[in-house]
This record gives sequence, C-alpha cells and structure tokens, in this order.
Amino acid sequence: MVLFVRGDVSLLGNPQLAMVGSRNPSTEGRRNAEEFAAYLARCGLCIVSGMALGIDAASHRGALKDGGTTIAVWATGLDKPYPPSHRELAEEIAARGLLISEFLPGTPPLPHNFPRRNRIISGLSVGTLVVEAAHTSGSLITARLASEQGREVFAIPGSIHNPLARGCHRLIREGAKLVESAGDILEELAPLLKLEPANLANALPMPVTDADDPEYRLLLNSMEHAPTSVDSLVERTGLTPDVVSSMLLMLELQGQVEATPGGHYSRVIKRPTS
Repeated sequence: MVLFVRGDVSLLGNPQLAMVGSRNPSTEGRRNAEEFAAYLARCGLCIVSGMALGIDAASHRGALKDGGTTIAVWATGLDKPYPPSHRELAEEIAARGLLISEFLPGTPPLPHNFPRRNRIISGLSVGTLVVEAAHTSGSLITARLASEQGREVFAIPGSIHNPLARGCHRLIREGAKLVESAGDILEELAPLLKLEPANLANALPMPVTDADDPEYRLLLNSMEHAPTSVDSLVERTGLTPDVVSSMLLMLELQGQVEATPGGHYSRVIKRPTS
C-alpha cells in the first residue's frame, strides 16, 4: 500500500490516539471532543481522526488549539478536501500536522472509501476513543478494527435518553473502557507510552465536565439539595432535555449530583472531613 502525505511526516513516529464519533454530535459531545483532544495533545499524544464533520473536526481543532499535533486520514485524494467546508482546517493541519491518504490525487468522495480508510485511523494509533456515536455509527467500525488490531478501545458514556450515546454504551458492554476523564486513557496507555509517573498524576484530575463552563454553572445553580425533576431543570435553564440529561450524568459520575427516585436529581452536600 502506498500512502500520500502532506505535512510533518515525523509525526508518524509519535504516540497517537484516534478520536472518532458522530457527524452530527450534541453540543456536549462536540465540547468533550475538543477538550479531550486539547488535553491529551498537551500530554504528548498526536490526535488522529478523519476530518469529517462533527466529532472528527472538533478533535482536530482541539488538538491544534494549544500547539498540539494532529493527523487527518482522508477518504479522498489530498487535492480533494472533504467536506469542502473544511478546506481551511485542512490547510491548518497541513501546516502544523499531517494529512494522509491512500487514494490517488483526484479521487472524489466515494461512499465505500470512508469505511476503508478507518483501518488506517485505528492502525496508526495505540488506542481509539469514541466520543459520541449512534448505535449504527460508522465510528463503531473504527472501534471494531482497533480491537481486531490489538489496540485499546475507549468510550465516553452519555445519557440513556441520548441516541448518540447508544453506540458508546454498546462498546462499553462489549469491553471498551468507560472514560470519565482523560486520566482514564493515560492510565491505561502509560505502560505503552512510557509516561513519567509525575506527568500521569498531573493528568488524572481532568474531568469530562468543566466546572467553569457557564452551562454547568447554570445547571448547578438551578438545582436544590431537595430532589428536582429534569423537566424543572429544563424550564429553569432553557437547555434542551438531551443536554440536561447528558450533563446530569456527567455530574453524577463526578459525585456533584445524585439521582433520586422518580427521575429527580439533587446536589450532593459536601461535608468537611475531620
């Protein structure tokens, strides 16, 4: 197989993590992709994805945000950016990262080439993180290929009401590692990446949610220590039910809220330790 490349070929020698997911993600999914990619890139991982709409593009942008590196694997010739709206992103990746394609220049976006290129995305990487995916998402093909290639598979959980979380939940049931923070990924990959213990310890606190995010502050400020229904929180915050449900799950995983009978939630009272 011949690969066409444009950019910094030396990046192929760096440890890489694939990040994939829905082309039509939720606001939460897009934010998680950007935040995880930015943080993991700062920790020395090169982020690999397919430059598609949604999670792919968010992962590339997150990796580049703080001077990190990223690799985009295309299903077209390198002279045919796809989607065309990502032409500017492609130029930025070529300047600061690497573009790869196994297809001859001039190859247009053919449907059967997209699943085919996924084996390169997973094969380049020590692991694949699925950020958000529906039950039939093409991202699950990349995860399956990663597993067949002996790579690690990671998945971020979501709300049971969010159809874009069902693919991730399926992967977790099949043995993928549930990811609540970037530390979960680094901890698993530390032996492969030879990370220093001090660097790993510093990485562990990075959560899925950002305590300074205005939407999370709004949601927490709208809650009481007495149980509050999801419908009430939707009304108080103006956020959609899917977004509220997804955020509540993340906050519950972090121990900031707890679920109570009847589908209600309440804030967790932090008691001082003696």
